[in-house]
Amino acid sequence: MTPTRTRKGLAASAGVALAAAFALSACSGGGAPAASSTGGGGGGGGGNSGYTFAMITHETPGDTFWDRIKAGAQQAAKDTGANLKYSSDPDASKQAVLIQNAIDSKVDGIATTLVTPDALIPTIKKAEAAGIPVDTFNSGIDFFQKAGSLTHFASNEKLGGEEAGKRAAAAGATKILCTIQQTGSVALEDRCAGVKASFPNTENLQVNGADDAAVTTAIQAKLTQDKAVNWVVTLGAPQALDTIKAAQGAGRPDVKIGTFDTNPDAAQAVQDGKIQWFIDQQPYLQGYMAISQLYLFKKNGNVLGGGQAVLTGPSFVDKTNIAQVLPFIKQNTR
Repeated sequence: MTPTRTRKGLAASAGVALAAAFALSACSGGGAPAASSTGGGGGGGGGNSGYTFAMITHETPGDTFWDRIKAGAQQAAKDTGANLKYSSDPDASKQAVLIQNAIDSKVDGIATTLVTPDALIPTIKKAEAAGIPVDTFNSGIDFFQKAGSLTHFASNEKLGGEEAGKRAAAAGATKILCTIQQTGSVALEDRCAGVKASFPNTENLQVNGADDAAVTTAIQAKLTQDKAVNWVVTLGAPQALDTIKAAQGAGRPDVKIGTFDTNPDAAQAVQDGKIQWFIDQQPYLQGYMAISQLYLFKKNGNVLGGGQAVLTGPSFVDKTNIAQVLPFIKQNTR
């Protein structure tokens, strides 16, 4: 059994992206004059298109989720013969500086996350004014049109949260704790808002996603103090693994865990029954398509999505389908 979408339209949108990805293998060498590839990230496996693309994210150091984003982007650069410059900073003002640096270096296109739209959109507008196409991905699905992005590759975060709340309710949830590991992230806020929309007895808990020990301590304290909480929905795989420790430390074997996103350890925990499920947004696909879209736009003027976001999720992975997905997670492509 393969992972299923919560809406047929989600599968259709992701299918458009996949079709475009496969189509790249039939593309010719590129439309820009040949140039040598320099900078971080690599490229050139599909010939030399002469393009240099910048990818800028809000990655927190040590968060392995972004390894799959980067792997997808690097493969797209290789397939299109482009050079990729990847940079990141979880601080919104510093991410904006990285976007400005890409503008100043006159890259051929920019792919960026929109985790804090108000802080990033003014700089994105500068890129577009300079004639540099921008597409967005991962965070900020409700803001990409305001930013002037070509398109946006992401999961529907609020829908994912709503379905998470429904699943927890069906599994006997009495009170859900929804942890948020990065202050000000619109995507994370949407996830917990979705959970609360379908399961009103949900409480948010702000944790420091850069410090696993602090996350474990905060969740353990809450589980010890509030016995009504019997489900925890985390918004990242590291926090789900921290919750396993927290529940053990609190002496709460009754607590069940669901999470957004995954990594090899969290996926294995699903297979082992320690985590009930994770919600997949296919980060590798997001990275791949963000760079591929820039290439297709520069080469042919192609734009995916018809003015709408191209959805890569949400889909649920649990014990019924983890065996099919786990090998791809371990090879860093899912």
